[in-house]
Amino acid sequence: MESTGGGGGGGDRLEPALVRLALVVLVGAVVVQLDATIVSVALDTLARSFDVGVSTIQWVSTGYLLALAVVIPLTGWSVERFGGKRMWLASLTLFLVGSVLCGIAWSAGSLIAFRVVQGAGGGLLLPLMQTILAQAAGPARLGRLMATVAVPALLTPVLGPVVGGVLIDDLGWRWIFLVNVPVCAVAIALAWRLMPEMRVAQRHPFDGVGFALLSPGLAVAIYGLSEAGRRGDFADPRALVPMIVGLAMIAVFAWHALRTRIVPLIDLRLFRFASFCGSAGMMFLFGLSLYGAMLLLPLYEQQVRGRSAIEAGLLLAPQGLGMMLAMIVVGRLVDRTSPRLLVLIGLGLSLLGSVAYTQVGVDTSEVLLGGSLVLRGMGLAAASIPVMSAAYHGLRPADIPRATSAVRIFQQIGGSLGTAVLAVVLAHQLRGTTPGGAVADLGTQAHAYAVAFWWTLGLSLLAVPLALLLPGRAAGSPRSAAPPDRLVAAETAAGSDPGTPGVAPAEPGPVARPV
Repeated sequence: MESTGGGGGGGDRLEPALVRLALVVLVGAVVVQLDATIVSVALDTLARSFDVGVSTIQWVSTGYLLALAVVIPLTGWSVERFGGKRMWLASLTLFLVGSVLCGIAWSAGSLIAFRVVQGAGGGLLLPLMQTILAQAAGPARLGRLMATVAVPALLTPVLGPVVGGVLIDDLGWRWIFLVNVPVCAVAIALAWRLMPEMRVAQRHPFDGVGFALLSPGLAVAIYGLSEAGRRGDFADPRALVPMIVGLAMIAVFAWHALRTRIVPLIDLRLFRFASFCGSAGMMFLFGLSLYGAMLLLPLYEQQVRGRSAIEAGLLLAPQGLGMMLAMIVVGRLVDRTSPRLLVLIGLGLSLLGSVAYTQVGVDTSEVLLGGSLVLRGMGLAAASIPVMSAAYHGLRPADIPRATSAVRIFQQIGGSLGTAVLAVVLAHQLRGTTPGGAVADLGTQAHAYAVAFWWTLGLSLLAVPLALLLPGRAAGSPRSAAPPDRLVAAETAAGSDPGTPGVAPAEPGPVARPV
């Protein structure tokens, strides 16, 4: 039995087994993260290839998003039932199969259906990555490990449009899906050989009622938000009705989760703990501001400045540079410094970097905007890594899978809501200045984007009070560190089936501070 993360502070150096595990999951996760942004630049090409309208081909993205919403709540239970390694391999395989099918799609309908398959696999991979690393590392090392694997997650919104544009121009649209195949094959081989089995203390019965309420509720609510963003109006019945139905189902799930005698699909009792509550709320707001802004930034460059998709992606590269610079520093500090302090500093940098975009015009200096993106990237990286690791502060190892599902759900809803809100704000600004449906001049369009960027600034400010709920003590300090789960070798001396959950009880961590 190999333990790779001590519960205490340990040294600054991560154990080789932990680094190896991080690299294994990174190979699989990066292809999923990149795929979502690559496809976003291909919708116009796909519509022309299949001779369908934008409203039809938009389901290539919407179907993927809805599949994500359905499967994310299953993460916690599936890890308990089947183990992290088995679920990782199954999810990667499903994503690979979906990618192959998308690459050979013969119609818009078949492509949409295959994207749902792809989304079902991809939706599990990201929360699985976070769960596997959190269980392996323990809080004393989790921050550094998250800093290692977070770079691709933060860079893919920048790199995706560039990679997608190159693939479409040089190889054709099918390769935006087929390029996933060799990467997935390598990721599966590495995980099969190198990923240890992570055993759980006990298995809980499946919360069928919770699944019937939460997963469809999330999917319907996110569909409503997507429609609101696409139509530029939250009051449109085609957006409003799904949002109300979805939120009602989620509310009924919350009532069920607090009353059921079995462990619910998402354990809402975790929200009693200040650090988890603050982290979940901040991930919601990060999704709100990050994904919303990533809608606005390339659109501004393309529609107002006349850039191509590839040029727009390259002009966003300074944000990726800022993220990498911050990762170097944050990776060293995150397990030795108060998460609250790091997050507040990160929020300050992010807000400062966003100010220039509230003043954009047709001829705003690219140097000014690029420098602002560096600051914004540094702030996003400095804030997001401590938030992800602080979510597990003081929780028992057995709580980690369901905690991860909850945090990911909040981030997913935040991203969908942020995209919808800013799309509606932008549409209203343009409609309000161009009566009769006339096309706005470039100056008017630039002003509309500036107003929308003010909204991203305001949404980011909402995260400041939530940051105060985060721990004021470093996770690596003796009073705050909780012991990790063990990494168990794929084959034990007794020759037991590595896929069968073990019976050794998990070591409980200290009780987190209730709200």
